[in-house]
Amino acid sequence: MLRWLRTSPAPPPTKSSAICCSKTRWRGSRREKKAMPTIDVQVHAYERDHPARPWAAVLEGPDEVTGDDMVAAMDAVGVDGALLVSPYTMYQYDASYAIDVHAANPGRFALIKPVDAANLGVTETIADWAAVEGTVAIRIMMREELSNDPDDPGINRVLDAAARHGLPVNLLAWNRLEQVAGLAARNPNTRLIIDHLGLQQPFVPPAPPEPFADLPRLLNLAPYDNVAVKITGACTLSHEAFPYNDIWEPLCRIFDAFGFDRCMWGTDWTRAAKLLTYAQGVDSFRLTDRISDSDRAALMGGSLERIYDWSPSKA
Repeated sequence: MLRWLRTSPAPPPTKSSAICCSKTRWRGSRREKKAMPTIDVQVHAYERDHPARPWAAVLEGPDEVTGDDMVAAMDAVGVDGALLVSPYTMYQYDASYAIDVHAANPGRFALIKPVDAANLGVTETIADWAAVEGTVAIRIMMREELSNDPDDPGINRVLDAAARHGLPVNLLAWNRLEQVAGLAARNPNTRLIIDHLGLQQPFVPPAPPEPFADLPRLLNLAPYDNVAVKITGACTLSHEAFPYNDIWEPLCRIFDAFGFDRCMWGTDWTRAAKLLTYAQGVDSFRLTDRISDSDRAALMGGSLERIYDWSPSKA
C-alpha cells in the first residue's frame, strides 16, 4: 500500500470553541458520517518521468501517482470524484496524461488544464479545450513572468474566452490578489476560482511561521460575486498534528466572508503528500464538528457541483 493511502489516526480530544459552530468534538467514524457526495476540488496525477512523456521539472512529492493510484486513494476514504488538474510543473501546458486518466475513469474525474495567457493563440487553445470530453475549467499560473497589471490584454483575453465557453478560471494567485480584484471587476461574467486560499503553501514541513498573514487580501475579494475560493491544502498550513485544529479560526473568517456557496474543499493531492496522508486531508473536514452538516455538504461537494456544473458517477 502506498504511504499516502494510510488511514487517519484517532485525533486527540479538543476543547470547546465558538468558531464556526459551538462544538469542536470529533464526530466519529468515516462510515457513520458520510451521507453526501464528497468531491475533491483539486488533485493531480502523473506518470514517473520517462522519455515518452518527460517532465519539464520536478515537483516535490511521490515519484509517480497514476490515475489508478488516485482512484485507489479516493476509494479508500470514500471520495466520490475529483477535479483533475494537469500538473504544470511536470507537463506545462500539455494535458494529455490527464485526458488519458479521464478516459479511463470518466465518472470519477473532470478536467482542468493550465493555459498560457502570454500566448496570442490562447483563445483557440481555450476553444479546443472546451470541446474535449470531461473539461470543466482552465487555470492560469500567475507566475513572476506574467504581467501584474489587471488591464493586461493577455490575461483579460483568457478571461473573456473562458466566459464565452462557460469555463471557470482557476488562478494560482498568491501575492497577486490585488490584481485579481481588478480582473474580477473587469470581467464580471467570468467565474474566478482562487487556488489554495490565495496563500503560499509549503511542499514540506514545517508550515510558515504565520501562514495566514495574507488572509486579509483574500477577504477583500469577497464583495466580488464572481470570485470563489478553493479551500485546498489548508491542512498544510497547520502548526498542529491531525486534525489540525488551529486552521479553523482563519477558515471560518473565509466562510463568513464568502459563504459556503463560494467555498470548495480539496486536498491539493499530491503536492501535500509530505505533510499529511490523503485520508487526513479528507477526515479533518468530514469528521469535524466545526461546521454544520449542511455547510459540510456544500463545502465538500455541493458548491463544486454548482460552480463547475459537474457531478461524479461510478456508473
